[in-house]
Amino acid sequence: METISKSIRRFDFDDKVEGKAKYCADLHPEGMLYARTLRSDVPRAKIRAIRLPELPEGYTIVDHHDIPGKNIVPIVYDDQPFLAVDEVNYIGQPILLVIGEDKETILDIIGKIEVDYELLQPILSIEDAMKQSDSFIFGDKPYFVGYEYAKGNPDAAIAQAVRVIEDELRTGYQEHVYIEPQAMLGIYDGERVSVYGSMQCPYYIHSGLKQALGWGDDRVRVVQLPTGGGFGGKEEYPSIPGVHAALAAIKMGRPVQLVFDRPEDIRASTKRHPSIIRIKSHLDADGRIIAREVDVKLDAGAYAGLSSVVLQRTIFSVCGVYDIPNLKVTGKAYATNNIVTGAFRGFGGPQAFFAIEMHMAHIATELGVDPLEWRRSYFLKKGDTSSTGGVLYSDIKLAEIADAVSRLSNYQEKHSTFGSEKGFWKGIGCSFFFHGCGFTGSGEAELLKSRVKLKKYADGTVGIFVSSTEIGQGALTTLCKIVAQTLDIPIGQVKLTYPDTADCPDSGPTVASRTVMIVGRLLQECAKEVKTRWAEETFEAVKDYVYPEHLSWDSEKLAGNAYPEYSWGANVVEVAVDPVTYEVETKGVWAVYDIGTPIDEKIVQGQIEGGIMQGLGYAAMERLQSTGGKLMQDSLSEYLIPTAVDFPRIAFELTENPYAGGPFGAKGLGELPMVGAAPAFAAAVEQAICKKIDRIPVTPEYIRELMT
Repeated sequence: METISKSIRRFDFDDKVEGKAKYCADLHPEGMLYARTLRSDVPRAKIRAIRLPELPEGYTIVDHHDIPGKNIVPIVYDDQPFLAVDEVNYIGQPILLVIGEDKETILDIIGKIEVDYELLQPILSIEDAMKQSDSFIFGDKPYFVGYEYAKGNPDAAIAQAVRVIEDELRTGYQEHVYIEPQAMLGIYDGERVSVYGSMQCPYYIHSGLKQALGWGDDRVRVVQLPTGGGFGGKEEYPSIPGVHAALAAIKMGRPVQLVFDRPEDIRASTKRHPSIIRIKSHLDADGRIIAREVDVKLDAGAYAGLSSVVLQRTIFSVCGVYDIPNLKVTGKAYATNNIVTGAFRGFGGPQAFFAIEMHMAHIATELGVDPLEWRRSYFLKKGDTSSTGGVLYSDIKLAEIADAVSRLSNYQEKHSTFGSEKGFWKGIGCSFFFHGCGFTGSGEAELLKSRVKLKKYADGTVGIFVSSTEIGQGALTTLCKIVAQTLDIPIGQVKLTYPDTADCPDSGPTVASRTVMIVGRLLQECAKEVKTRWAEETFEAVKDYVYPEHLSWDSEKLAGNAYPEYSWGANVVEVAVDPVTYEVETKGVWAVYDIGTPIDEKIVQGQIEGGIMQGLGYAAMERLQSTGGKLMQDSLSEYLIPTAVDFPRIAFELTENPYAGGPFGAKGLGELPMVGAAPAFAAAVEQAICKKIDRIPVTPEYIRELMT
């Protein structure tokens, strides 16, 4: 067999390249109707009355009265309704659906519906929320969840410090801009409802359907269709349109398609959490960091969603790749009447690493030392403990990563000369980062309990049954390779289709850089069993996830191994700033990663290049403003994302460091490239303009503000 890293043709290549793939909007089953959503246009109000126009024959509405079960999205906290009842808490909140045969008629009806609101005072920022003493959005406090933890003896170390360096760093919203908007198709056969659509997590929608309808597993089915991107935006959010499509199909007795257009998708779907992160590093007389205090504030929007878990990953990342002996961390996810924020590639990591890496750069500047070389003295090593006190059992090759990225970019020479030239201002910046692979804490063992299934057929083929989804990242091709390599059979003998909850066990969601490392490992173990039973004609083999015995986690104290394993990386970015227009041209991007063993070189390349581009967009241009609770950029002519001409070709290397707990030594990759791009870009601009940067995106307007 060839090496596992050698690239193969993706299982979905032909259908997508030849235009044969059928996405949700391409499906038109007989008798299909359309649905669109009436949404709140105010940020906070009581609903006093809703006045409907006379509906044409064949048109109807679906509202909260049509939900026979529990009108609550099943997620961490029970606070968000599928459809508003008597109040709305953000602009874009769904109130009701209009269903019928003609899209234009539906939109005309929606335009004639009158909602009588009793307006309430909205909370429109983290600062607003912090001032609240009553009229809270959630419970009896201004935030959904708060955490704190410590490591070492921070108070004693702080008392001994002779110098304090402090920063407050801010990040804004980010829109996912998946190429295919939210899209669902509901079909009801009189007994069972089936939802087909664009999604990352079929079993999330499955749980939502069971909760909203009050039905059991046998009456609910979810099928993923070819999906045009996700980036986290199709993790928890699709439960809402998925349930909406099902309710409409059940009420009408006909298939119902619900597809967002781009403006609606931007206005209604979740975003990356805006953050305010304050960091205080306490230094001794030799200029060494002996303690650190960090406070994290996230804007969760109007409902809790996944904010508690995003906040955990953020606060667990605030020491970065550095061994800081004494640490005190607090964090809160604040409730506001803004758009609900949720899962997005990196899941709180990009906010944390922007803050910590800019802070480290600022300390190096104040100390007058080389930012890259100075960082080396703090690098974590095997046997050290993480910020939460978990022992790092695997090899950590940060020194090798630093050597490689410095060599690739010629960092030292450029950093020593940039910032003093005539003409365009030049700068170069670096960042170091990690991403914890898998669910936070004991989530893999206690919440997910992932299961996979392989089926051996009489003709010698093997079917893979998992709920992991293909959303453009190549995951299902990678899983096929793992099974084929383990069984020592041609890849063509391994069969896999898009997940269907009627056939596939719950392997956990396609999130958290867990698919290859967790699901792939389970499939490898399952394939080993199949190999020992190969002489049998037809049989099934099932494997369940078992939490590694050497790991431990205390969810009350937030202590122990926050993640089963980590991937590591470094970026260097070189820029030139126009001193007249303040436009930034990125001249070079270099990256080095430790992702264990790469399973497919081309897929890895795509993930790295795409992730870095997405991170550079976050850093440089993706500005999404909320004014009065309304997003001001709701089209791709206003919300700018990188194109192929905006950034140069990315040069990268992999530092191979096989992980014993992953299939063929693989670790997670999907989110790592997104995490570290922004601080390297911002640090480069900072050197070029000789001004401290404390927020992203670093637009020409922001640079002008700094320079004047």
